[in-house]
Amino acid sequence: MPENTEQALGDAKKNGDLYETSHDNLCELLGIEGLPQWITQSLEELIADKSWEELNNRFYRNLAFGTGGMRGRTIGVVVTKAERGRSKEGQTPEYAAVGSNTLNEITVLRATKALYLYVREWMAGEGILEQPRLVVAHDVRHFSRKFCELVANAWSRLGGYSMIFDGPRSTPQLSFTVRHQYAHAGVVITASHNPSHDNGFKAYFSDGGQLVPPHAGNVVDRYDSLSIAELLPLLDKPATEEVPWTLLQAEDDFSYRAALEDAVLDPDMLQENPPKLVFTPIHGTGAITAIPALWDHGVEVVVVDEQNKQDPNFSSVESPNPENPEALKMGISVARKTKATLVMGSDPDCDRIGVAAKQKAGGFACLTGNQVACLLAEYRLAASKRKQILTDSNSSRFAIIKTFVTTPMMSRIAESYGIRCVNTPTGFKWMAEKLAKYEREAMVELKEKEGLSLDFDGTDLFARIDVLSRYSTYVILAAEESYGYLPLDVVRDKDGNASALAIAELFGFLKSTNSTPFDFLDTLYKKYGFHFEKTENLYFEGAEGSETITKLAASYRQSPLSSIDGVSVVKTKDYLESGYIDEDEDPLPAQNFLHMTLENGYTVAVRPSGTEPKIKYYLFGCGETNPADLDGSKDQVMKKVGDMSSWLVEDARTRTSKAD
Repeated sequence: MPENTEQALGDAKKNGDLYETSHDNLCELLGIEGLPQWITQSLEELIADKSWEELNNRFYRNLAFGTGGMRGRTIGVVVTKAERGRSKEGQTPEYAAVGSNTLNEITVLRATKALYLYVREWMAGEGILEQPRLVVAHDVRHFSRKFCELVANAWSRLGGYSMIFDGPRSTPQLSFTVRHQYAHAGVVITASHNPSHDNGFKAYFSDGGQLVPPHAGNVVDRYDSLSIAELLPLLDKPATEEVPWTLLQAEDDFSYRAALEDAVLDPDMLQENPPKLVFTPIHGTGAITAIPALWDHGVEVVVVDEQNKQDPNFSSVESPNPENPEALKMGISVARKTKATLVMGSDPDCDRIGVAAKQKAGGFACLTGNQVACLLAEYRLAASKRKQILTDSNSSRFAIIKTFVTTPMMSRIAESYGIRCVNTPTGFKWMAEKLAKYEREAMVELKEKEGLSLDFDGTDLFARIDVLSRYSTYVILAAEESYGYLPLDVVRDKDGNASALAIAELFGFLKSTNSTPFDFLDTLYKKYGFHFEKTENLYFEGAEGSETITKLAASYRQSPLSSIDGVSVVKTKDYLESGYIDEDEDPLPAQNFLHMTLENGYTVAVRPSGTEPKIKYYLFGCGETNPADLDGSKDQVMKKVGDMSSWLVEDARTRTSKAD
């Protein structure tokens, strides 16, 4: 490191402009020999310009490889000349943002090598004498294709066999293809619905699900042990012109699309009552598979042309998150013009789906993730019973899966059909782990009881249901409040493509009964009680924000809430503590998550987000309904939840001011 650079960093640290951790991480990086020129030049420029805030945000910590992967900023607030490279203003920079806390070429290679090393060791322990096989997919974000090829190239150079698609694909298709290609691991380059300057690296294991223990911890250990110096050779271009990966073929797309057929329980009903819908991929991957799959079932789909252009800046929306009504605004406008009754929008990697529907009064309203989950659960259970898939004799072997922070109304629905509702921590990987467990149990029992082996994914849906409902558990729906649903079992992540089909089927049923989802919800409220949920997100950006979130989350343990808006807290569960079990009597993993039950039966959950700079508050209100005054019953619960939400936000502000 040049002496003047070292002096400048030392002075900035001494003056309080540069955090100690930022200083140390910068010095460590600059002390490595053989760094690419774009890295050294970028840092020299930021230091010379005294861009201390930018350097703090880039270097105050090391980007952690979490239990399923990592997300981070790829484009800095300040883009250096070296990072811009040969790219023009407005285009993706030639190089990602340099930093220990950013997602860039170095951090992607570090994650790739860590995954490779663990998979190779695991295979040796299992006696699998093959090349480690990897499938890589990517969305439309800045650097997505570059990182995809970087991962595939590194995997092959390390000794593995890598496969990639010819362009962007959805995250659920990656999950399916890992299983379909009998790969040992998978990676998708995506940051889901994060801002456009972010990207991510999500890792999957051979079952098609995201990494869970013990695999997750073992990959993290290897990630933490790798030095930057040993990754630099993987940045070099291959010595030969030969492409170091295999390109997946069209038949892989067709296989996934064929698998999506399992999401529709009553195809005849859907063909006879196809809803007219508007679909927007919000500049992402959603149109690639969801729209052709809907066409296959005779559904009339109107595409929002302006948002059907793959765009890493997501230019037509403030946020490419279908949870936000603003993201569906353009779709609703098209629906009004075309007389469609349903609007669906997918996030950039098409694992989430947002829904808006026409009301009888004529306007459109967005449905929440909890409402869609309940509508799907009730319809799919009723349809399964009608088609004698679900019977009194096998109902104890059926289940729906939801996260703890998804509406408890789903538990009431499951109970009414005599099936289990299994709760998991936040994150679809835990639901995928349940699916993997049920599959393993069924395969073992089938072998022991009947001496048979089964190609699970190659077996038709009804045969799989028969085996699972006899020897383990068949999951008819997995859902989470954040607009993620899985209505089939050969994909092991939330699936916006499959969800689009399941939602279209639901609306076909509503069309056949001359009803709306809002009418259907009112029927459910009269049956199960009115349930209302509200989520508050408090954002704290950058290095200081991260510390604020940590302190705020800790404050609820140091100074627990005894009441919320005048209602006593009667029970608090801290899931950082061990000893909790789920409905299957399986131990729950520790998570930074508090769950409070109030005297009036309402519940509140608090958790820091694992993917965005925010802390989340989940509020759940419920009450018995008066059929003669349903609106009055709703207003009472909604008002109390709203008051509690405001109280929690004000209390959080007080806590953060005390922490300062």
